[in-house]
Amino acid sequence: MENQTSNVAPQDNGKTVAIVSYLTLIGWIIALILNNGNKTSLGSYHIRQSLMIIICGVVLGILNIILGFIPVIGWIIGLVLGLGLFVLWVIGLVNAINGKEQPIPVIGEKANEMLKGVA
Repeated sequence: MENQTSNVAPQDNGKTVAIVSYLTLIGWIIALILNNGNKTSLGSYHIRQSLMIIICGVVLGILNIILGFIPVIGWIIGLVLGLGLFVLWVIGLVNAINGKEQPIPVIGEKANEMLKGVA
């Protein structure tokens, strides 16, 4: 009989890490751990992009508390910014699924500059 070895999880060049990094803060931590075991350019890139989205989400949460005290206008601004951040998250996730190292609009280039030491 011939001895064959099969990989249950073939190399995906960091695509799995890239996708998992967009799935909540816990997913980001898991992606960071996975990427440290087998560093890939794609995985590291999307870990930085998703961390910037997480940071913006925290800042937006604090801003929403402040804007919440301004009736109607503050609520609308908070809602629009939240929807904008959600759209950026979707764009990042789609780029990860497609295996692209394409920066997220508005904050993607800053993420690469500011977070180059991460991952």
